[in-house]
Amino acid sequence: MSNYIRFDWAMKRLLRNKANFAVLEGFLTTLLRDRIKIQKLLESESNQEEEFDKYNRVDLLAEDSKGTLLLIEIQNNNEYAYFQRMLFGTSKLVTEYINRGEGYDKVRKVYSINIVYFSLGHGKDIVYHGKTEFRGIHQNDILELSPFQRQTFKVDTVSQLYPEYYILKVNDFNQVAQTPLEEWIYYLNTGEIPDQAQAPGLNAARERLKLDRMSKDELKAYYRHLDNIVILRDNINTERAEGRAEGRAEGLEAGRQEERRQNAIRMKAKGFPTQDIADITGLSPEEIDRL
Repeated sequence: MSNYIRFDWAMKRLLRNKANFAVLEGFLTTLLRDRIKIQKLLESESNQEEEFDKYNRVDLLAEDSKGTLLLIEIQNNNEYAYFQRMLFGTSKLVTEYINRGEGYDKVRKVYSINIVYFSLGHGKDIVYHGKTEFRGIHQNDILELSPFQRQTFKVDTVSQLYPEYYILKVNDFNQVAQTPLEEWIYYLNTGEIPDQAQAPGLNAARERLKLDRMSKDELKAYYRHLDNIVILRDNINTERAEGRAEGRAEGLEAGRQEERRQNAIRMKAKGFPTQDIADITGLSPEEIDRL
């Protein structure tokens, strides 16, 4: 077991404390390549307290010293429409954080930062960045801001006015960390911080995210969280295996069904809501009730 707390648990329980902002600021500074100073945390749309959301998904909404909105979300479980969900999240922030009657020049800049522990899409990289540009269909030039717009909005490009997206596919990182961002990804993937790592925020994480700083009750809840993560990963692997096995002999279906049942039994013992078990395993609520 690592000496450090997983980042999703820390973000849910510890990093919302202003005394621990240095950890989050370091991560954001490393990723965005810009000095980030968190001004305050805001209410985000998924501060739910249901057991499933406590370990499946966690998000945090911060406002920096420039008024920029930073939505950091961690997703542990597979979600096929996650790209659309990212779009929904930024769109909601754009509309919620402008007062009625204000001009469009008051629209806030939004960064959507997504740390995913499942195979999202198809690509070779571990970090992806998305932004909005307007490119000419005849000249292939990029539409630029006028000098007046650059001076008024204090940005250099049109893309800086629009939401930007970052996706970190941390499970795919399996090499030695060579850069500050890779050091962060290594910690996000393993929960370990190498002694030689010097990325911004990781020194603060060493001091503030140690397991031995947690109380006995906190440790008990944390280890239960880790157990639940294992169950989620098992289900993800099961789904992948089932996809590869599609079309094989009919006799394999009985084994798959039994595996679903066993996963459902484990999840039921952990206190998962019946509908969440049904959504993950594919079993009907009636089948789950009979287990």
